Amino acid sequence: MGYAEALVPIFGMVTGILVTGAIVWGVVQGLKYRYGSQQADPALAGEVAALREQVEQMQHQLAEAHERIDFTERLLSQARAPEPLPRSTQ
Repeated sequence: MGYAEALVPIFGMVTGILVTGAIVWGVVQGLKYRYGSQQADPALAGEVAALREQVEQMQHQLAEAHERIDFTERLLSQARAPEPLPRSTQ
């Protein structure tokens, strides 16, 4: 196999890589055009912001409830000495 015969497969592989790269680049550009050009709906953005605010408020309420439960558990877990019963004087 001579030098000239080795160039044909190399040239074919390089051409295949370039053609495949061009096709992939075209597909990527088409997807960017199709899906990247959509603008965010302002009403949708406002709704998302309102939902985020509600989630933050609920997280705050949950944290407060958790603190109250912890406090109640601490109170209930404290050992109390039984109070003596009053003596009857009969």
